This record gives sequence, structure tokens and C-alpha cells, in this order.
Amino acid sequence: MNVSPETTTTYVLTATNAAGSVTASATVTLTSSGGPLSITTTSCPGGTQNTAYAGCTITATGGNPPYTFSIDDSGNYPPLPEGLVLDASSGEITSPLIGGQGTYTPEIIVTDATGETAKAQIAFAMNGSNAFLANVFTAASIFHHRVDAATTNLPVDTSPAAPMYSGYLPETIKPFFGNNSGAPFPNGIPAIEVPANQPDVSVATTVYQSYFTSGPIPAYAPVEGTSNSNGDRHVLVYLEPGNGTNPALYEMWQGIYLDGPWTDSSNAEWPNVATDALTPQGQGTSDAAGLPVGPLLVNADEVIGTGTPTAPTGTVQHPIRFTLNHMLNYWVWPATQTAGVGSCDDSSGDAIPVESEISQATPPSSCTMSGAAGEIYRLKASVATPACAATSPQAAIIITGFRNYGIILADNGDSGGLIGTPDARWNDADLSCLTSLILSDFEPVNVSSLMVSNDSGATSR
Repeated sequence: MNVSPETTTTYVLTATNAAGSVTASATVTLTSSGGPLSITTTSCPGGTQNTAYAGCTITATGGNPPYTFSIDDSGNYPPLPEGLVLDASSGEITSPLIGGQGTYTPEIIVTDATGETAKAQIAFAMNGSNAFLANVFTAASIFHHRVDAATTNLPVDTSPAAPMYSGYLPETIKPFFGNNSGAPFPNGIPAIEVPANQPDVSVATTVYQSYFTSGPIPAYAPVEGTSNSNGDRHVLVYLEPGNGTNPALYEMWQGIYLDGPWTDSSNAEWPNVATDALTPQGQGTSDAAGLPVGPLLVNADEVIGTGTPTAPTGTVQHPIRFTLNHMLNYWVWPATQTAGVGSCDDSSGDAIPVESEISQATPPSSCTMSGAAGEIYRLKASVATPACAATSPQAAIIITGFRNYGIILADNGDSGGLIGTPDARWNDADLSCLTSLILSDFEPVNVSSLMVSNDSGATSR
């Protein structure tokens, strides 16, 4: 008798001897095995944020069906891109709306009927959809104002609080964003746009300041480093205007969504970014400098423009946020807060209270540290564009942005850390050209002549 069981099966066999007088029964268990259990799917399609996912089915072979599919949640790998869901029985991965951006390489696990497992890493490359960041604040905002000397005549900031600390000047620019540069996790701070009718959900803040206890934060909102990260986990959501709703920016630090609701360690809100209102002085945001994060991120949409990732045609028209190991313990406009070290004296020799705003127009007379939160630094006109920019078109556009709009000191971190969005369209080899520049190639800019009010990002010209 030949049998080919699909699963583990029990058969009862009856044997009769040649004389036909003795009968015996035995139970025999046959285990199906089509070879070692393995995942046969090697790739899944990518997608674009805020669109439906094309779909992918994870398939397996060998072992003992039926199979159960899951994602490694140990923290060593990312989950699926936000918005995507895996069906445990069928292995289908679907989504009506992709939230995540960048390249995620989760570890897929298949478990057969006997508990045997097999694993495989599969990459999901997601394009961002971040053109909306250019609409955060008005064209008159300091966050969209050129600072190059040739077109603005803005002088170098000679305040003793202005320069970056000399020990940091040899550090290179380091792009903390990209495509696969953070593998297996997406690298950068993501952001997402939601419609004006996006429902509000509850948000509980557990450590620092809270501007909102509910907001239009969807479950599929992408998290910096993903939910498996132990880092800053920024969550940035831009609410479109419409139906009487103002365009608004919601930002969370250490955002967590585990089957809901959202929690964070601090958050900030700009309830109408059609104006240039800043957050209150000294209250803080999700950023150490009290700045908005979203509109200061370099993103692939603005760099690519109407071109392609290999032939980009865009421009960067805002200062890009960057970090130093330690900021000065004061801030300058347009920042509204700091978390730093050092102290300064005024012109009378009296100590200026730390964690307060100082002026570029009437600067301190001396400081024990330098590099105030919110200081903008432009690439010096005398610094040549690195030769690698000729074959690194994405980096070349960003370097032009350094000259025209500069970089803005936003947080403590690795000195020279340049912050952008994760995106499958970034070319990591291209972006590495940015490391050819060092911090001494930049100079602080005195923007005090542009300030209308320290509570507004609006400029006077």
C-alpha cells in the first residue's frame, strides 16, 4: 500500500497470516516531509507613502503544513512598514494606506504544524511623500529665508556665543538619513500628511510638556526608527487645511502606539502653520532647541523635484537641522528653548541666567561655551564644492542648500549629524559625498535684522 499524507496521519493496519488464522493490528504514524522548512519568497514590492500597497504573499515549503506566519518582534529587526499587515494564516501582506517611508528589512518567520520554524529577511522599500513640508509656515518665515551673504548681505555673527565649539570643528557632516544606511531599520525622521477630516485620537504624555491630549495621529503614522527603536521615536503629522480647519503640525517625541492609544514623552503643536507663530519661549517642543522638526528635515521630494533619483532637479529652500555633541545653554531666535552647557556674561560682566534667550543684536561679552540653540550656519563662500559633488547629484543639491539656507543647530547628538527623512529614493553612496565637508567650513549668520518678534518666525524683509 502506498500513501502520501499531506499532514501527520495515523493509519490502522491489519495483518493476517498465510493460514488466515492470526490477525494483528498496529497503529503506524507517518509524518509528511517535503524537505526542510523554508521561506521561498525572496522579495516583495515597494510602494509610496499614503497610497495603497500592491500586496505580497509570503510562501513556504517543506516541513509540515499548515503554516503560520509572523514577524520577529525581538527588537533586532523592524516591523513591517507602518500601515502594512501580515495575515498569519495566508502569509498575505496588504495595506489600504502605507504609512512608513524608507527601507525596512523585517525578519519573517514561518512556523509549521510541529513547531519547526524558518526565517528570512525581506526588504520593503518605501518612497516618502513629503512635498507638503515645504508648505509648513509661510514664504516669509525665517525657516524659508536665504542667508547667503551674496543675496542677503547678512553678516557673520561675531557674538562669542555664536561659533561652534572649536573641538567640534574637525568633525565631518554626517547624513543621518538615507535608504539602506540604517539597515535593517529605516534611517531618518519620517513625516506624514493627513486629511483635514482625520479623526482625533487620545494622546497621553508621560514625561515633559504637552501641547495636546488628542490629535489627528493615525495608527499608521510612521515612527522614527520604528516601534522597535529605543531612540527618539519622533512622530510628525501635518494636518491639511479644509472645512474650516487650519493647516497644523503635530510632533511627538518618543511616540509609542501599541494597539492604541498613543503615548509620548513630550509633544508640540503649531495649530496654524499658515502663520509664522513660534511656540512659547522656554516651554520646549519635541526638539531640544524648541524648534519644529518637520520643516527643517531635508527630504527626497524637495531634492528630486521634477527629476528622478539619479537626475534630481530640486532645491533645498530651508535650513537643515543638525546636531552638536553639546549646545550652549542659551538660545537665539528662532529657537525657543535649549538643553546645553556653559554660561555667558553680559556687557557689565554679570552672569546671564542660563536656559534663556540671548540676542545676536546685543550679544554677550563672553561665554564659557559656544554654539547657541537655533544658530544658523552657512557654508562659507570661500569653501569649494567637493569634487565628489560632480558625480553625486543629490549631495550637490543639498550642498547648494548649505550655501543659500544653511544648517540650524537643533539638538544635542553626534557633532555634524545632519537630519533628514528616510526614503527608498535616497542614494546612500551619493549622500556620502556630504562627509567631504567639515564643520569648520561653516560660519554663523547674524539674522537679528530679520526678526520682527521673538515669538514669530516672520521676517522683516
